[in-house]
This record gives sequence, structure tokens and C-alpha cells, in this order.
Amino acid sequence: MRIEKSLRRSRERGRKSLIIYITAGDPDLKVTEELVYSIVEAGADVVEVGIPFSDPLADGPTIQQASQRALNRKVTIPKILSTVEKIGKKSSVPIALMTYYNPIFYYGLDRFVADSRAVGVDGLIVPDLPLEESKELRGITERFEIELIPFITPTSTPERIDAIAKVAQGFIYCVSVTGVTGTRENLSLDVAEMIRKIRPYTDIPLAIGFGISNAKQAKEMIKYTDAIIVGSAVVKIIENYQNDLSMLLGQVRSFVKFLKEAIQ
Repeated sequence: MRIEKSLRRSRERGRKSLIIYITAGDPDLKVTEELVYSIVEAGADVVEVGIPFSDPLADGPTIQQASQRALNRKVTIPKILSTVEKIGKKSSVPIALMTYYNPIFYYGLDRFVADSRAVGVDGLIVPDLPLEESKELRGITERFEIELIPFITPTSTPERIDAIAKVAQGFIYCVSVTGVTGTRENLSLDVAEMIRKIRPYTDIPLAIGFGISNAKQAKEMIKYTDAIIVGSAVVKIIENYQNDLSMLLGQVRSFVKFLKEAIQ
């Protein structure tokens, strides 16, 4: 259970953690591999690798477009898993796959989890899989020791928070806003209230995501939680510099470093 261990270890040392999301295969899988090394070098504690999907319900335009670019390049789950295996040979960073239920279902639940475990995947994030329908997949991930990471939103009831906290592994993904992913000018003050509501139920690490797009927001949000998750802002940099690899890696590295410094 490397993700939870990593985040707990940081918390025990009085440090905050940074989780960075990128879409696998955008602009291509070789660059994805290089990006992970740059992101880790810049201070990320966990990397979320998104599996592109044609109907990404929880994602805003930035990640939707990244998914489409990757799909246009014929990126597949076996190719992504092969890339994760290569990364694991050079880096010890914990990796979580983020995908929707549909691709897992079509690949085959057992096969998907077994193949993920075989290449060193540590966690799985499935935004469109509600707690009530997660039992089958959770049983398989527990068998293969992959952390199935749940979501809590600002509208989650105390009963729901309690039920989620009882089965949570890795960390709880605290959604800062209702809606889809994407950079935002202002983040809701409901976050502090949401974290306050969750804490009595569990001491598992809590990470805030959806909408954090700059160092100022990162610094503000980290006050309430153990980790922050940044995705769309990084994916936007990748989009802007996709035709210049050295600029791309340099810009992403600088941005991640800046975020890491802001949260410490």
C-alpha cells in the first residue's frame, strides 16, 4: 500500500504532499515516461496517470482534449501498462491509474487489476464508480493489493462519509467543487468545512483536487489537508508546449517545483 504509506510518512514528518495528474499518451507515451521523471524530480510524491477515454464525464475541456489527442495516437491500456512498467524500473514513485469504469469493464476487471499489479501500479481512481457499485472491483483490488481511492464531495452526507471512510485506501480524494475538473479563479470556502466533516471518521490522508491551478491556490488549500492534486494546469502546459520536448519538460518541471515549494 505504497500511496497511503508515502502520504502518511510525509504527514508524520510535518510535510505536505503533492499529487500530479497527466494523461497517458499526450502527446505520446515516450513523452509521458519522460514527464513522470521530470515531475518526480520536481518534488511530486505521487503521480496519477490518466487512461484516455472517449467520454470522460468528470473532466473539463483541458483533460477531455488531452484524452482525445492520446486516443488519436491509438493509445491503449496494454501500451500504457508497458509505459508504467518502464517507469517503475527507473523511479520508485507511487503511481495511481485514473480511468473510468467502462474501459476497465471492457478490458475485464480481474485482468485489468492483475495486469496493473504486474507492472507495479499502486492505486486506482475511478471517478464514475459510486461506492454502492464498487464492491466487486474493490474485492479484486484488495486481493491484488492495489489501493482503490474513493471520492468525497462537498455535498456528501455524514452517513456517506462514514461508509466511504470505512473502506478507503490510499487517500480520500476530496473534490473541492461540484462539477468537472479544470482550472478555476476561485476555490470554494466549503473545502475547510468538508475536511472538518470528514476528519472525525478517519485518519487516512486527505487530498484536495479539482480546480487547483496555481501556487497561490495550492498554498491556500494545503492548510486544510495532507495533499493537493493538480491536473488540468499541468495538462495545459503539456498542450501549449507539445511540439517542443525540452521546453515542455522544463516548463512542467518548473511549475511542479513551484507548487511543491508553495505547499511546504
